[in-house]
Amino acid sequence: MPLTPLPMSDPGTPDLSSPIAFLRWLRRCQRRGQRLATCWGVLELGCMAALPTALGLGIQAAVEHDGAGLWRAGALALVLSAVQTTGFVLLHRQAVWNWITAASQLRQLVARQASHLGAGLSRSIATGEIVAVSSGDVEKIGWYVELTARVRAAVLVWLGVSLAVLVQQPLLGVAVLLGVPVLAVAVWPLLGPFERRYDEQRALGGKATELAADTVAGLRVLRGIGGEELFLQRYRAASQQVRGAAVRASRIWALMQAQQVLLPGLFVVGVTWYGARLAVSGRIEVGELVAVYGATAFLAAPLRILGEAAHAYSVARVSAARATRVLALTRGGDEADPAAVLDRPDRADLHDPVTGLTARAGRLTAVVCGDPDFAGAFAARLGGHLPPVEGEPPVPGVRLGGTVLDEVPLAAARAAVMVHDKEPVLLSGTLADLLDVPRSGRVTVAEALAAAQAEDVLDALVDGSPECAGDAMRAVVTERGRSLSGGQRQRLALARSLVADPPVLVLDEPTSAVDAHTESRIAAGLGELRAGRTTVVFATSPLLLDRADTVVLVRDGRVSATGGHRELLAADRHYRAVVTREDDTPMVRDEPVKEPV
Repeated sequence: MPLTPLPMSDPGTPDLSSPIAFLRWLRRCQRRGQRLATCWGVLELGCMAALPTALGLGIQAAVEHDGAGLWRAGALALVLSAVQTTGFVLLHRQAVWNWITAASQLRQLVARQASHLGAGLSRSIATGEIVAVSSGDVEKIGWYVELTARVRAAVLVWLGVSLAVLVQQPLLGVAVLLGVPVLAVAVWPLLGPFERRYDEQRALGGKATELAADTVAGLRVLRGIGGEELFLQRYRAASQQVRGAAVRASRIWALMQAQQVLLPGLFVVGVTWYGARLAVSGRIEVGELVAVYGATAFLAAPLRILGEAAHAYSVARVSAARATRVLALTRGGDEADPAAVLDRPDRADLHDPVTGLTARAGRLTAVVCGDPDFAGAFAARLGGHLPPVEGEPPVPGVRLGGTVLDEVPLAAARAAVMVHDKEPVLLSGTLADLLDVPRSGRVTVAEALAAAQAEDVLDALVDGSPECAGDAMRAVVTERGRSLSGGQRQRLALARSLVADPPVLVLDEPTSAVDAHTESRIAAGLGELRAGRTTVVFATSPLLLDRADTVVLVRDGRVSATGGHRELLAADRHYRAVVTREDDTPMVRDEPVKEPV
């Protein structure tokens, strides 16, 4: 089967009711591949089991000086070997196909989930968990899905061999029929301890990965404060914990492997000893003894497959539990009506019933919060369709006009309201690629760059990309814009949001990394470029607040004051304390006094 269908046009809707149900769903998604792998596995293992019979016939023919029988036995062995080789090649090819298909399907599901949740994904689950699922866990799950076909083939051939031996020697047949499942079940008591230790190893590995990702992302800052050695020591400690957990899991796995070698070996020795006694007593021929021995020795192959399956099942169940946790995450609005639409979003007020904030259509509204963490969460909520916070009750959705954003499809909500994060991500590629976003066409790239005061950013990109021949749009933006300063990255991301020109734009501290002179010009450019559009800016800078049509102060999760910047600065001490960073305790002469209750 060719791999041309990858990536899949639609990875499907998985069964997330339990990790086992998810694994079963993955198997069902490749029924044809599973059937082919089972067929080729039966062909390979069946020929392998039949080869001792051909060998026994040859030995018996030699004992009886039957030349024709010897030739027939040799020809049979040759045919069986050729068919076994063919079956092995086809099985290996199909097994790899099944493995890659299952792993790719899971990767697509995780990628689709990450795209669906957007920034809400990192708020719901650790980055290290996502990395662990999309890297190591997909391989483990793919291995288990592929292995199930080989297990079915091994069971079918084992039953066939048992039946054949049962016809020739009933007692040996019963031993073969019952011995294999007994030996296979002997490994199950070790699966529980192994699974617990492997789960611990994966959990520690996810934390170590998250720590490494945070360290690499903040390496520039860490070097500036001399903290890279401290974080390196923390990662070493986390890595040693992962190593210790891996060693503990490996001990159980080594014991399982030793058991799979010892018990089948003892079984083969016992069956061979009994068969030899039958041959000595004359109850079976020498060739028949060789055939019985070969068939019994062959049973080590199904036992190895069953042991591998036990290991694969243990690790796959742990990995599937992590994968289903990621895939089961939901966001507000997942039950939205696909036919719901927003009526003139460019002329609708944005209202948050939780805080009482109302951003009037076509105006620039500035929101002042004393808590930057609350401001970031508040800005994200204004875009709607956020995942619910675990352990907290659901909150009413944000309204645009008379419509709750969570009740319209995600694409419609995102087209109407765009949230510009405090730390936006710059994707690698050319500047033209970075600014090639869905847009209204009202704002040109040049106008957006000018409003964001990004002229020096263009010069820096041109200097760093000699191959662009002076064309800034062909200049390369490195991963996450690491070659640029924090202020340059911030202005480039602002230009990207401005060129999109959504009906409602929510900006969270868009100028926190630039100097006051540049910030003043950005504030002026923002007001001009967004004229007639609804804009909400979360800021505490007087330069931005003075340009806003309306300023709103949010305290203790509710709107506490509304007005102009200068008006609030003179009349509201809490506002003055946040904006000027002064103590909000009222003063009489030089001594603070308590307010009357």
